[in-house]
Amino acid sequence: METKIKLIKTEQEYELALEKLESIFHAKMGTPEGDELEILSLLIHEYEQKHHAIELLSPLEALKYEMGEQGISQTGLAKRLGIAKSTVSEIIHGKREMSLKFIRFIHKELGIPASVLLT
Repeated sequence: METKIKLIKTEQEYELALEKLESIFHAKMGTPEGDELEILSLLIHEYEQKHHAIELLSPLEALKYEMGEQGISQTGLAKRLGIAKSTVSEIIHGKREMSLKFIRFIHKELGIPASVLLT
């Protein structure tokens, strides 16, 4: 059964497109269903970019988020880094810039993408 593919213009069309995508998610590439999956993915991505865009976190917001997710306190982070808790506190409260050493550490140890930390 061939589906008519069209631009997604409303939230209702978006929801229907997501349902359709889910139903054909495991389609093999190079098949008509696989082609439909690829086109539908592109249309959904375009709609999401316009209507559901996610703002990137600032380096400080990303650090606070990861600390919360990983259950790391300021004291724990200071111990892992081998620096004073007061230094971590100053960074967390925006009173001190992150040093390159600090950025490298949180990138490697906490998994925060370098692209987020270097903005």
